Amino acid sequence: MFHLALHFIVPAVAAGLFFRHRWQHAYLLMMATMLVDLDHLFANPIYDATRCSIGFHPLHQPGFIALYGLLSLFPKTRLIGLGLIIHMVLDSIDCQYTNGVWIN
Repeated sequence: MFHLALHFIVPAVAAGLFFRHRWQHAYLLMMATMLVDLDHLFANPIYDATRCSIGFHPLHQPGFIALYGLLSLFPKTRLIGLGLIIHMVLDSIDCQYTNGVWIN
């Protein structure tokens, strides 16, 4: 449950610190990137508390993570890229905490 809370807290902190003049817009856009977890619907079972998302789900693959990093470099896609990178970092930390690995 703490992991899920971090998916709301960390983007809020990032929006407040780095996008103060438009923090609400930044926060909502970064929260929209949570839709990346729709790829969990392709897994069986859909939710497994012991499964590492990184490297398992289609949109949690290293190639896509590199693309998310690239998105964060350009002003028009920066918030989307940052939201996705934050999401992947939090999922990777959860993998380490839960299973002792950084990637599946």
